[in-house]
Amino acid sequence: MKSSVLTRYRVMAYVTGVLLILLTLACVAKYAMDVNAAYVWVAILGTAHGWLFVIYLVFAFDMGSKAKMPFIKLLWILLAGTIPTAAFFVERRVTRELEPLVSKAAPEPVGV
Repeated sequence: MKSSVLTRYRVMAYVTGVLLILLTLACVAKYAMDVNAAYVWVAILGTAHGWLFVIYLVFAFDMGSKAKMPFIKLLWILLAGTIPTAAFFVERRVTRELEPLVSKAAPEPVGV
């Protein structure tokens, strides 16, 4: 497996995780604290997280299929983008598991 596949997944996991945390905070401000400005932030962050989550799903599925992961593990990875902070923990675990596969696939440098 190429390292770019894992890198794409990792970037989108972090982006999705950060946006979901910000969206959660905006929703708390909107509904629990009745902050007027939070209505705009919920709309902006909700839309951004929604579109970027679709990209996260594509990259995670691509990584899981290339790593030949079991369906249950792939399903957990796909769902991690919907639970605040879960994407960070799942990304770290997946990276530890897949780094040996990436290092095997990396070509050795040519000696001069």
